[in-house]
Amino acid sequence: MERDLFDEEHLLFRETVREFMTREVAPHHDQWEKDGIVPRDVWKKAGEVGMFGFSVPEEHGGAGIKDFRYNAVIVEELIGKGASGLGFSLHNDVMAPYLVDLTDDGQKQRWLPGFVSGELITAIAMTEPGAGSDLQGIRTTAVREGDHYVVNGQKTFITNGINADLVVVVAKTDPSAGARGVTLLVVERGMEGFGRGRNLDKIGMKAQDTAELFFENVRVPVANRLGPEDGQGFFQLMNNLPQERMSIAVAAVAAAETVLAATIEYCKNRQAFGRNLGSFQNTRFVLAELATETEIARHYVDKCVLALNAGTLTAVDAAKAKWWTTELQTKVIDRCLQLHGGYGYMMEYPVAKAWLDSRVQTIYGGTTEIMKEIIGRSFGF
Repeated sequence: MERDLFDEEHLLFRETVREFMTREVAPHHDQWEKDGIVPRDVWKKAGEVGMFGFSVPEEHGGAGIKDFRYNAVIVEELIGKGASGLGFSLHNDVMAPYLVDLTDDGQKQRWLPGFVSGELITAIAMTEPGAGSDLQGIRTTAVREGDHYVVNGQKTFITNGINADLVVVVAKTDPSAGARGVTLLVVERGMEGFGRGRNLDKIGMKAQDTAELFFENVRVPVANRLGPEDGQGFFQLMNNLPQERMSIAVAAVAAAETVLAATIEYCKNRQAFGRNLGSFQNTRFVLAELATETEIARHYVDKCVLALNAGTLTAVDAAKAKWWTTELQTKVIDRCLQLHGGYGYMMEYPVAKAWLDSRVQTIYGGTTEIMKEIIGRSFGF
């Protein structure tokens, strides 16, 4: 079925992003995988061509457009090039709502121009060693002392953790209040007591800097608090998670489509027992199944993107999209690797890297099990 999600301006933007990816990313990504990090200058180059902060008001350098389809274009082009090292989707899809919707005028002036230009790289610090999907279980504290909060705690698995200049830290200002005691604070590079641990060694997404962060008596100005200290921090997180999950779902379907297309071409050319692989019924049946499921997922995700734009996407809808597409992604890529035979296990073939990169998709942003719990609770049992 023909895809009708995008308008002409999105297609033109895709050409810009694709050209950027071909020129600035594809030739270097293998080296970034070895280095374990993407150079900061790539962010600035992406900012120069308008890849950040679509929803940022024009007076602060953005386009002033709240249209997630632009975000989806970037995610799809990143995935199409196998560029799993660039934390652009975290910056655009996850961080932008916090820095656009929850900031006051002074904070907007301080942070948004650099957000758009790529000079200020962002991250969000939720997960802790003892609290993964259970955000109510966080132990990082922020104690008010006059015009500052004193922050103590530890975070882990933080995307953009090494490169980040601004980190939105989820902390408890009232540990006795449960979910209502959570506040969001922006910790900036260079603040005394703010430290970074290891750039974590992962099985996939090698070029993506994912780090441990440490906070030891970090004095964060009250002026760096996002929103009032009214017990709404946890609910602000919950409000923004559906968009994060849609970003992951968009990436999952794009990855499945990319690997599937490459595998179909491989099966047309690879010979076995004097015939190409595509001539075997088993190959055709496997590819037929994968193509059908991927296309069905594509249309559900596109509909969810439109719902997100309209403000009608529910947490349940986003959870359905997130778990189904990421599980499908791992299935599609695994079966495509199988069709490659021994070559699928070789890193010189893109399917091998895609297989390694895909595994975390069912974990971060809320595990498959948590997504099913969210859906299950909606039944009112």
